[in-house]
Amino acid sequence: MGVSELLLVGVVLLLGLCGVLVPGVPGSWLVWAAVLWWALKDPRPVAWGVLVGATAVLLLSQAVRGLLPPRRLRDAGATPRMAVYAGLGTLAGFVLLPVLGAIPGFLGGIYLSERLRLGRHGEARAALRTAMRAGGWSVLAELFACLLITAAWLGALTWG
Repeated sequence: MGVSELLLVGVVLLLGLCGVLVPGVPGSWLVWAAVLWWALKDPRPVAWGVLVGATAVLLLSQAVRGLLPPRRLRDAGATPRMAVYAGLGTLAGFVLLPVLGAIPGFLGGIYLSERLRLGRHGEARAALRTAMRAGGWSVLAELFACLLITAAWLGALTWG
C-alpha cells in the first residue's frame, strides 16, 4: 500500500473520530471502514488482526452503548464548542496518559468548555454532570473505542 493510500486511510480515520462527536454521522463505522480498506489492500496478517480486533471492539462498544441512556445532548444544552473541547481533551488525554487518559481528558474538555462559558466552578461542574447524564457516557464509549482502533492501526503501521 502506497503512502498516498495510507494518508487517505488516515484521513478517513480522522473523519470517523470527528464524526463520533457530530450527531447523525456514523463515526465508528467510518473508522471500521478505513481499517477494512487498509486490511484489504495490505494482506499481511497484522492487518487482518487489527481488523478482527477493530470489529470486536466496535461490537463491544455498541453493546455498552445499548446499556447506557440514549443521547439527548442537545436537550441538555450541549453545543458544538463543547464537542470540540471534549474531542481535543480526549485526544490530549489519550496521548499524555496512553489509553486511560482519554476518560479524564473527555471530562476535562467538557468541564473547561462549561467553565469558560459559565465562569464559575460550581456551575461548570453541574453542567458537566448534566451533559454526562444526557448521553455523554455513550459518546465517550464510542470515542474511546474509535481511539483504540486508530491507535492499533498506527501501531501496526509503525511496528508491524
